[in-house]
Amino acid sequence: MFYKIRKFTDSTYFTNAIKVTIAAVIPVVVFSYLGKFEMGFAMALGAFFTYPSDIPSSLKHKINGILVTALLVSGINLLVNIVYPLSWIFYPFLALLIFLISMISVYGQRATMVSFSCLISVSLAFASINTGWTMVVHSGLILAGSLFYLLISLIFHYVRPHRYIELQIADCIKLTAKYLKLRGDLWTVNADKKSIIEKQLHLQVELNAIHQNIREVLISSHTTSGSSNQNRKMLLVFISLVEILELALSTAFDHDKLHQKFDDHPNVLLSYQRLAYNLAASLKLLSKSVKKHTKYLSKNTLLRDLNSLQLAIADYENDLKKNTASEGVFMLTTMLQYAEKQVEKIKIVERAFTLNFNSQDLKGLDKDLEKFLTPQYYPLITLTENFSFSSTIFRHSLRLTITLMVGFIIGKFLPFHNVYWILLTIIVIMRPGYGLTKARSLHRIIGTFFGGLIAFGILFVVKDISVISILSIICMLLGFSFTQINYKVSATFITMYVVFIYGIITPNIGDLVQYRILDTVVGAVLAFLATHFLWPSWEFLNVPVYLEKAIKANQDYLKEISIFYNKKGSISTSYRLARKNAFIEIGNLMASFQRMVQEPKSKQKQLPQVYKLAVLNHSLLSSLASLGTYIQSHKTTSASEAFNVVVDTVLKNLDNAISLLKDNHNLQENLPKEDLAMRFSELKSIREKELKEGFPIDEEAFQLKMQEAQLVIEQLIWLINLSQSIVKTTKIIKEKGAESR
Repeated sequence: MFYKIRKFTDSTYFTNAIKVTIAAVIPVVVFSYLGKFEMGFAMALGAFFTYPSDIPSSLKHKINGILVTALLVSGINLLVNIVYPLSWIFYPFLALLIFLISMISVYGQRATMVSFSCLISVSLAFASINTGWTMVVHSGLILAGSLFYLLISLIFHYVRPHRYIELQIADCIKLTAKYLKLRGDLWTVNADKKSIIEKQLHLQVELNAIHQNIREVLISSHTTSGSSNQNRKMLLVFISLVEILELALSTAFDHDKLHQKFDDHPNVLLSYQRLAYNLAASLKLLSKSVKKHTKYLSKNTLLRDLNSLQLAIADYENDLKKNTASEGVFMLTTMLQYAEKQVEKIKIVERAFTLNFNSQDLKGLDKDLEKFLTPQYYPLITLTENFSFSSTIFRHSLRLTITLMVGFIIGKFLPFHNVYWILLTIIVIMRPGYGLTKARSLHRIIGTFFGGLIAFGILFVVKDISVISILSIICMLLGFSFTQINYKVSATFITMYVVFIYGIITPNIGDLVQYRILDTVVGAVLAFLATHFLWPSWEFLNVPVYLEKAIKANQDYLKEISIFYNKKGSISTSYRLARKNAFIEIGNLMASFQRMVQEPKSKQKQLPQVYKLAVLNHSLLSSLASLGTYIQSHKTTSASEAFNVVVDTVLKNLDNAISLLKDNHNLQENLPKEDLAMRFSELKSIREKELKEGFPIDEEAFQLKMQEAQLVIEQLIWLINLSQSIVKTTKIIKEKGAESR
């Protein structure tokens, strides 16, 4: 229990909640003491408005983002107050303002949060319409509150400058450990492979998000502010974690074949599974150590586990004799080599947290790091290109604008208590996707109902203003802490906070609770109906885009592997970029599938085929990682024409899948199966000739080298089969899609 509380209070979400709570409470307390509560509350609003834009990034981008948000939210508040009395232009002005603010989201995550802050500012502007000099003062106080939040955020940054990235790295280590554990689960007899692969795909989505957060902070700081020792250490750890993930993917063995071969020798598979589990356990323990800021002491002797596996392989060879066991020994030796590399990478991560950091470990790895970041520039053409119904952001902006205008008119002309609460509810709930909007609508209503009920009960019993004030601060802190963790709980605490505040300043608290719940229901219903009926962004419409990107990313990764195999040398930046993009796009495809599952059954078109393509692309990525890792870690000879022909066949298959997605049925012809079989035989013959002519070699070593060649050939055969399956499944999706239309 204590650990869970410690984990929660040490989280990024709780830290951010503390920042906004401090920035909001201090002005209210100070100005209340001076008898100017309204001024303090206006500054608190400024902190609330600015807080969402404080997202992970370098210090420079953080400051710039908050400053831009501060100027926008205060300026928008002033504009709304100026135009509000001019009814003949107010409504078109409001609609245009909402639409343009929503469209800012086309510029990425930070712009999305700035857009959200500005929309909240628009809605709460109607909570207090001012005139004359008062509206200027009010907007100035909002600006002051925003700048005060920036000050608090900077203080937190300088007090614990590396804590955020430490927590992100700790979470990344934990998720990577989970991934390794799942790979180990595959070695269980009669393992549910389908379930395990699905969990891996879900985990890939989480890993993508946290990798992006880490890149934004670490690489931005590395390239803009110079590289501190701590930054370099965390960068080394992050790069090692990415390589550990690639190695985990590289262990793409045929588990059915392995179980058939080794079920009569369970000690071999158990030794390997024990090692896989201990690799994951070591990372999990390290993650806890980083979070707690305690000294890391490894409890798992990975080197002993490696030795146990080597002994198990030797026992297997002795039991079956060398000739009979040769194929199995080679397969097991390959598994052992992958495991040794995993241990080596994990030891690098352990050393980074237990010994003095050696910058030589990072030598060459930090080259061209800025290429791994999304460029931070905002050309006007990006906005204008999205003025089309083909753009999800455009449709969402139009949908949100209409819904907010309808909500405003309903709140204005029907007997509702506060129109701004309807608008606020719509803004907080509405998302481009149906599933998330539906879930947030339900959670918002439930949270508001129970929050109002609990707060009203407390106010009925507690009359002391000081106690209510303390409770409101606690509820504010918890409400913001749970926003990203559990929206239902967050809505409950935020409602309690609002009710407590009004309980302090107004006597008719019963009416307030009733109106608040009614306003919330109206806003939630409007948001849900709009998402369902106004140009809905059903995920089946977006899936072809994600499929194309995933296939293209795998294709680019294969091209880089082929280039490396042909040219040799060190791993290029373009290779690492292609690998990164492949991981990201497979995760994005799975995230699209997850969103589709949340939608109505009637809109889950060809769900099994979409899932199959996600799995096929993940398997293709796994095979590519295995081939790439093998080529990197073995002294391979120069690539033959046969190898390039086979790779070209895979690339053509992927090109055909992309053409089908684009409704282009002029597919490229590939070699007949007989010709491909001949090429595979040719590969084996070439390898045999190279080995015999290259250097003196005994028969046993020759057989092992030939088995290595067979491993590469098996990966190439698998790549051919996977790419062909992707083409077939893509064709089925397009044919069924045409029939449904």
